[in-house]
Amino acid sequence: MRHHTMGSQRVSALCLGTLPFGTVVDEDMSFALLDRFVEKGGTFIDTANCYCFWREGSDGGDSERLLGRWLATRGIRDEVTVATKTGALPAGEGTWPANREGLSEKALRHAVHGSLRRLRTDRIDLLYGHIDDPSTLLEETVGAYAALVAEGLVGQVGMSNQNGTRLARARELAKRQNLPAFTALQQRHTYLTPAPDADFDYQVALDEPTLAYAATQPDLTVLAYSALLNGAYAGSKPVPVEYLHDGTEPALRVLAKIAAETGATPGQVVYAWMLQSSPAVIPLVGVSRLDQLDEALEALDLELTEEQRARLDDTRAAAPR
Repeated sequence: MRHHTMGSQRVSALCLGTLPFGTVVDEDMSFALLDRFVEKGGTFIDTANCYCFWREGSDGGDSERLLGRWLATRGIRDEVTVATKTGALPAGEGTWPANREGLSEKALRHAVHGSLRRLRTDRIDLLYGHIDDPSTLLEETVGAYAALVAEGLVGQVGMSNQNGTRLARARELAKRQNLPAFTALQQRHTYLTPAPDADFDYQVALDEPTLAYAATQPDLTVLAYSALLNGAYAGSKPVPVEYLHDGTEPALRVLAKIAAETGATPGQVVYAWMLQSSPAVIPLVGVSRLDQLDEALEALDLELTEEQRARLDDTRAAAPR
């Protein structure tokens, strides 16, 4: 297993996402996937306090509760980095995502104590804001995160689904006051580029200016969710409409050609491309079967040549923006 320095912690170069664990993926398989990940050297596990509230019978805490049960039975809490996210759970009347709990001091503190209880732990190693909250001043959010770190409830802080301008401003606010700055940014990101008119609603796709900013910030780690587009590269699902444009087919052809050259799957090439980019991007691995997890882990052994990376980058750069 390769590793990556994220702020003050050393984490595995793949992060296991647990969104469906405890709902779509039953407990036996969820435990088997977590066990296999750790057996292969994985240390970085991602969840949220809202998975999967949109499914009938779920209050959003199923993934955290399952992970808490697994941690309690395996006795390896100090061997893994647990990341969770708050801010997206429905918290009142109205429709989601407008009625999400947000990132105010009160909301963060309430959410963190709920996550700690469900995870059966005394600390959260990495706490993300799940979705940006423009209705709350950045100063309040930065200060609330700092207080949670000072109290030992949270190790490091990060953001998800926040544009690069807001991220840079929040980090500056924290550094000016000598407070903990966001050390992780989790965004939608994959090899295919979004169409110029793509609409991801509350989700934020990682863009080139944000990547360029991250490249100048050695204390900031970038992570990608939806890296494999839910099976689109494997052909089990169609390419989402948000990624359909004149550059889609040329990019898929280059990806398939490099997969054939390396003996890898297209998904493994996507993971390797992310990990070997500058800055490196840590993929969140979303799986429901052991063979899917094994395929993802094997991507760590794939070394792309400089020429192969250049072909991937050049084809991607030629796509319409």
